[in-house]
Amino acid sequence: MLNIVLFGPPGAGKGTQSERLRDKYGLVHISTGDVFRGLNPNSELGKLAKSFADKGDLVPDDITIAILESEVQKFPNAKGVIYDGFPRTTAQAQALDDFLSSKNTAVSMMLSLVVDEVELKTRLSKRASKAGRPDDADPEIIQNRINNYNEKTAPVAQYYDRQNKLIEIDGEGSIDGITDRLFVAIDNQNSEK
Repeated sequence: MLNIVLFGPPGAGKGTQSERLRDKYGLVHISTGDVFRGLNPNSELGKLAKSFADKGDLVPDDITIAILESEVQKFPNAKGVIYDGFPRTTAQAQALDDFLSSKNTAVSMMLSLVVDEVELKTRLSKRASKAGRPDDADPEIIQNRINNYNEKTAPVAQYYDRQNKLIEIDGEGSIDGITDRLFVAIDNQNSEK
């Protein structure tokens, strides 16, 4: 099974690139952001997740893990999964490893999109108007999301680096150029196995 953690700060292009990886490699794409936004807004879980997201804060690990495991269970015959926006903490990374191990598989690699903070803010502002994402419109919420990423999420890369699974990808330039770099990284990694 090809299990890819597509990693990077808000606005790095994970959603866009996940779709391309999904199509090329026949993988299931699970975006925790999309899952949270798709929750029934009137359900207790929906209200809880929204209360964190509206401030740019991370949804607590136990809730995120339970939701992710439920999503993965929907695709028992998948060739692999792209985890977009997950794990966001080291505790989530350990929980993902344990969950995948119980399914006799593991994370194959973490592809980390590296993008300058100024570029991230530009992309998020554009996405707010194009995609109608109110969480991307407020500069304070954007900064809080980036700060949360730097403080709580960025250390997850070290977790996968210690397992020799971290591959950093230049996340700037044309969308096609970034896609090509991702394809090369995946194909090179797969050919080494």
